[in-house]
Amino acid sequence: MNNSHSINRRKFLETTSAAAIAAGVGISAATAQAEAAAKVTAETLVGRLYKTFSDQQKKDVCFDWNHTDKKRGLLRTFVANNWNITKREINDDFYSDEQRDMITQVFESIVHPEWHERYYQQMEDDCGGFGNEQSIAIFGKPGEGKFELVLTGRHMTLRCDGNSADHVAFGGPIFYGHAPQDNEDANHTDNVFWSQAVAANDLYKMLDGRQQKQSQVAKTPREQAVAFQGKQGKFTGLPVSDMSSDQKEHLQKVLATMTEPYRQSDRDEALQCLNAQGGIDACNLSFYTDKDIGGDKVWDNWRVEGPSFVWHYRGAPHVHVWVNMADSADVKLNA
Repeated sequence: MNNSHSINRRKFLETTSAAAIAAGVGISAATAQAEAAAKVTAETLVGRLYKTFSDQQKKDVCFDWNHTDKKRGLLRTFVANNWNITKREINDDFYSDEQRDMITQVFESIVHPEWHERYYQQMEDDCGGFGNEQSIAIFGKPGEGKFELVLTGRHMTLRCDGNSADHVAFGGPIFYGHAPQDNEDANHTDNVFWSQAVAANDLYKMLDGRQQKQSQVAKTPREQAVAFQGKQGKFTGLPVSDMSSDQKEHLQKVLATMTEPYRQSDRDEALQCLNAQGGIDACNLSFYTDKDIGGDKVWDNWRVEGPSFVWHYRGAPHVHVWVNMADSADVKLNA
């Protein structure tokens, strides 16, 4: 299933509905269809997908809620920058056309509509399009308690959990990234996620000399080191509590830019997790100076971190972003 097929399907539905209305007939049916579509969520789509699976498909891509893997531990909560949760790629003949279409719909329900085009561009550049070098797994049984679908591939770990995973945002740690070129230029030309770093660097420009110096950290930590430190953690960089009101307001805009690729329910849950552990005043902001592409002091690597909030942005040599958020620091990372 490719992006163009999905777009054509949506256009067909839009066109037929519009035609019905224009003709002055079938208005009640069109309204009913719109209302039904509004009730469709990523979670209901996962339930529909699960019901279409054969016994062999369930054996290959479905697992118990707390399934553990010898290499990765609790498989449902694992995160990495380039991995496949199962061996069955979405575009394999293993799935029917109908099933691939539902998987595409799940993805499009997780990602905010305004970001569909950019996400599809990322996948085109990184793996030749949606469904190539990507796989899914379903944990638990939809309709019978907790369940979660995990979508993985190069520069992707996304989750659909319907609030089954306690205490965490996004259903667990997620990853996103993009490499239109493996070694990007200082402007990160064509990188769909670089605007997030631009917003963060605009905040850096708002800091006074003392704040800028305090926010600078000489060495970028290991990018996958995003486990929670808790309230007693040793955080680097500038405490947000030392910022002025206008600086804090801009940081809120940066965080909004970071969460905007995802559906509203996940945005709301992320904010709830952040507020539960003290809000932005409990966080620190670090700009790492050791990987400055072009030596322009537009910081490619940076991080916002609090007791149970880590958003690690690695922009050199291309964009990798690790996200781990919860309402409690007791939640363990599996990476």
